[in-house]
Amino acid sequence: MKKLLVSLAVAALAAPMFAQSAPARIAVIDVNKVLMSSAPGKAAYERLKKMQDDRIAKATAMNDEIAKLDNDINTKKLTLSEDKLTDMAKQLSDKKIAAQRFAQDADREVGEARDKTLQDLEAKIKPVIDAVGKEMGLAAIFNKFESGLVYASDAIDITDTVIKRFTDTAAPAPAAPKKP
Repeated sequence: MKKLLVSLAVAALAAPMFAQSAPARIAVIDVNKVLMSSAPGKAAYERLKKMQDDRIAKATAMNDEIAKLDNDINTKKLTLSEDKLTDMAKQLSDKKIAAQRFAQDADREVGEARDKTLQDLEAKIKPVIDAVGKEMGLAAIFNKFESGLVYASDAIDITDTVIKRFTDTAAPAPAAPKKP
């Protein structure tokens, strides 16, 4: 009788192990590739690049003004009065301070815009990744290069599937034909 109870206990404990006959499937995704290859990611990158280029152009113009004023001071210092030279030196100092502040503000603005854009894209990508994972019956999806993953077979990489789906879901709906 004791052997029978022990056998039943062992069988009861082993039953859950045999019930999990389907292996847990996993996949990996390169989120950076999704961001750089999808239409919404490319559009966001272009907006950020334009913002950064605009700030760089303004900083370059400010630096050109500083260089011109500095050159004027150096070439005219023998012919200008002491008061005029002092005034120009103050202008130069003020312009240098303004340029430094602009550079700091521009860096902060671009960084904040980048963070917000990435946050918005992440919020849009997450449901797509979730849907693909459910459709494929996946138990887990890892971010390929941020999860500590050292190797992953290309067979479990779903990046291209997510890029296509993300681009398709983010594309604007075609305009309805006009009724005559």
